[in-house]
Amino acid sequence: MKGIVIGGTRSGVGKTVATLAVVRALDAAGQSVQPAKAGPDFIDPSHHERVAGRPSRTLDRWLQGEAGLRRNYHRGEGDVCVVEGVMGLYDGDGSSTAMVAEALDLPVVLVVDAKAGMESVAATAVGFRRYAAHVDRDVDVVGVIAQRAHGGRHERGIRDALPDGLAYLGRIPPRGDLEIPDRHLGLRMGDEAPLEPEVLDEIAERIRTDRLLDLARTSPRPDPEAERPPSGTGKRVAVARDDAFRFCYPATAERLRERAEVVTFAPTAGDDLPDCDGVYLPGGYPELHGEALAESPALDQLETAAADGRPVFGECGGLMALAESLTTADGDTHRMAGVLPADVRMHDRYQALDHVELRARRGTLTADAGSRLRGHEFHYSSAQAATDARFAFDVERGEGIDDGRGGLTEYRTLGTYCHVHPASGAFDAFVESL
Repeated sequence: MKGIVIGGTRSGVGKTVATLAVVRALDAAGQSVQPAKAGPDFIDPSHHERVAGRPSRTLDRWLQGEAGLRRNYHRGEGDVCVVEGVMGLYDGDGSSTAMVAEALDLPVVLVVDAKAGMESVAATAVGFRRYAAHVDRDVDVVGVIAQRAHGGRHERGIRDALPDGLAYLGRIPPRGDLEIPDRHLGLRMGDEAPLEPEVLDEIAERIRTDRLLDLARTSPRPDPEAERPPSGTGKRVAVARDDAFRFCYPATAERLRERAEVVTFAPTAGDDLPDCDGVYLPGGYPELHGEALAESPALDQLETAAADGRPVFGECGGLMALAESLTTADGDTHRMAGVLPADVRMHDRYQALDHVELRARRGTLTADAGSRLRGHEFHYSSAQAATDARFAFDVERGEGIDDGRGGLTEYRTLGTYCHVHPASGAFDAFVESL
């Protein structure tokens, strides 16, 4: 599988639309495309999956380590992998797009806003290419996709200004039907606000797939011994999957299925909690479905299962659902499962956005005492914990829940704002605790 990274000059420059255009163009050229996303993200990958027809891989050096990042990349399938970057190319001290490209030895195509420039597009690309040496990163910027560029003279001016070694790889025209609406946490999901197929087909025709395929490279494979998963446990894990619980990395689902039997349920649809040895509640948008969750029989059943000592692990949205109550930004309060002693409130601004490092105070569902977990947090809610609440982690980087503490715990239930990746070992620990 060859690969290429779609980087940007900044956040909001149009990397997602450019990535979707490249995926569609390569597919039209007869290539089987594996999408991927640099950095911790659940929303952009939902758009990738809708266009490519297969789940998008998450590639993050902080979450996975370089070896885990490479293993996750090579678990993808296809002729060519298209990796969408995060923020600007060099932005991010934990895992920038440049770090991901370097770890995989993949070339970078730079998305540059060309609305008010021609030669300046080339100058920007040259600067980004040379900056790699300044920061001692082995990053190879090989070409440009011009965002918001017209055809004719505008396109020719951009193409002709590029020096040797920087290929012109196409343009994305300035048009309103290429805007993906957003809300808190980012863009709307791929099944909520997809780009129209005929629109994608039209812009895909402007992408130079021949040059892209010439520039794409094969990433070195990791040690095959390190790719072998541990054996199954024979346990059964119930995983919430519906509009309220949408944020689950493909690698997490894969790891759980390697280690246990997985059965999914939809609390907002009125599903009962399945018969299981443990429960995983991923993140998502419980705040948009508070009334349905409050009426769900699964929440009452979760409370009973937790009190009986069944392991329950909730991440971000899962933490919110396990709390006593959830109050929306509009002031509506809904009861939740009542397992964890906290009340959750939504805010108009995000309360945390960062890579996270946690140190376990004691043995818990996802870590042994004293060990560290790396993850990511991005949430608009805060949790007001009871004065006698117990916390599983000290937060060494990030916000956590309260005063440098994270991971509310009660019975054998753990709720945390931190999203972890299976490369951290957290899900192996969870399954082995069942």
